[in-house]
Amino acid sequence: MRTHHCGQVTAAELDQTVTLCGWVHRRRDHGGVIFIDLRDREGLIQIVCDPDRAATFAIAESVRNEYVLKLNGKVRRRPAGTENAHLVSGEIEVLCHDIEILNTSAPIPFQLDDENLSETVRLTHRVIDLRRPQMQKNMMLRYKAAMAFRRFLDANGFIDIETPVLTKSTPEGARDYLVPSRVHAGQFFALPQSPQLFKQLLMVAGFERYYQITKCFRDEDLRADRQPEFTQVDIETSFLDEHGITSLMEEMIRSVFRETLAVELPQPFPRMTYAEAMSRFGSDKPDLRVTLELTEITDVVKDVAFKVFSGPATSGGRVAALRVPGGASLTRGEIDDYTKFVGIYGARGLAYIKVNDASQANETGLQSPIVKNLHEAALRAILERTGAQSGDLIFFGADKTKVVNDALGALRTKLGHEKAHVTGEAWKPLWVVDFPMFEYDEDSKRWVACHHPFTSPKDEHLNLLKTDPGACLAKAYDLALNGWEIGGGSIRIHRADIQAAVFDALNIGPEEQQIKFGFLLDALKYGAPPHGGLAFGLDRVVTMMAGAESIRDVIAFPKTQRAQCLLTNAPGEVDEKQLRELHIRLRQKLDTPEADKN
Repeated sequence: MRTHHCGQVTAAELDQTVTLCGWVHRRRDHGGVIFIDLRDREGLIQIVCDPDRAATFAIAESVRNEYVLKLNGKVRRRPAGTENAHLVSGEIEVLCHDIEILNTSAPIPFQLDDENLSETVRLTHRVIDLRRPQMQKNMMLRYKAAMAFRRFLDANGFIDIETPVLTKSTPEGARDYLVPSRVHAGQFFALPQSPQLFKQLLMVAGFERYYQITKCFRDEDLRADRQPEFTQVDIETSFLDEHGITSLMEEMIRSVFRETLAVELPQPFPRMTYAEAMSRFGSDKPDLRVTLELTEITDVVKDVAFKVFSGPATSGGRVAALRVPGGASLTRGEIDDYTKFVGIYGARGLAYIKVNDASQANETGLQSPIVKNLHEAALRAILERTGAQSGDLIFFGADKTKVVNDALGALRTKLGHEKAHVTGEAWKPLWVVDFPMFEYDEDSKRWVACHHPFTSPKDEHLNLLKTDPGACLAKAYDLALNGWEIGGGSIRIHRADIQAAVFDALNIGPEEQQIKFGFLLDALKYGAPPHGGLAFGLDRVVTMMAGAESIRDVIAFPKTQRAQCLLTNAPGEVDEKQLRELHIRLRQKLDTPEADKN
């Protein structure tokens, strides 16, 4: 139906006759001459309708925004001074010969160039929202990134193999989405949180290198970088160790950014242990563009009179300081706002000291309600360790280690960007390695896997599985970029004796093992090769590439933060007949304490 896309006609087509199809982005009547900006997925082009062609002009007078048109005309240069440098077609315009209205359009619920739309409006009318040039650009960017992943993996011997979407529930992380079986009454499938177990089975089956760009499902609380259904670039390989896998994946990410954005990421990516990342940045995915760092002061405040510090310091918690260069100029209102911010992460307050004169470690040189409760030796040690200078401000976190890390880690990033404590570099990748194998769950009073129970421990830490699980490190690795975790994985356990030891540490007995993971354990008996892998979050990678605020801006039909689709009104009720077929009866939940007990 057409010879060219609108956004691809340039001065190279001067004096040619072209046929175009698209939507009316804007129509302008300039007193006898009608201009139409015609839009398709490749961009805009300006159409000129002259009254000398009476029939064509009459049709042009009748068109409105979002009408679908087919037209042909001659490409000519725009008059001098009217060029549009922001458009590929900005040097030229098309003098229209004929117009055909392929379809009309009702008035749309908002203008496509409106930058103040609420997300509710955008998601309710997602089809119209997707017509906006930025959304078209985002979706094209997503396609290009996905193809770049595929090209690299194909070139390196990985084969694309699909794994089941209806599978067995193995609740180890987030909640599963469950699917009731009509055929097997009272039994359920689960939607996969990842293809983890199946890709390990493919390694046992001898395929050696697998990948899949696949949907994963987690019934968890949502935020800007989470969705109930999301897309992973899922990868597994045999006969490569940690260094081999991370080196290959690093090469892949550089290739994807090079092909998609023409960006060269630094080489090689720096590496940092999990312990160092948490100590210095309070996060296992630190934004290295931010120059601020945390400073450990737990040992120097154990004997101070200020119980907010000495309490956690003497009971296994953490006390850390965050120096803000030039921060003494912060107003009380700003400090109060930062105090509210850290409260989101469980912090009960935000102590601070303004350093007016760094040479005096007392109330003369330091301004804060807490100074009088800290002895001079502690104050001097704090100034020395943080490197504080006159005019700086020091924030403090004191609580359980996790609360301090979460609160000060988030504050570090927020302050860094708001107060320009950044390097100015666009991209700062980081491999975080040597994660703990286990973490202790206070509710169940048992060790749980930090990743999953098939992650391999470090060879030199095998003896710690029985003697000191908390000190055992894993062959696990995450790739962070600008404060986002974009990928993570591990070397898997392929030996039965090591798997048994890990299950013992997790207090998972033989019966529970067989119920949850029997099919994998059975397969591992038959010559399982050394293998490992990782998965990259395609939504997150593209969100960062697009400079978007939320992964919802790079997903065609996303859910809200309440896990709803405003376009289709899903989830929704189903009729009684469907429920009976699935052997399900709904109970009306009463809003009373007695109902909760029942």
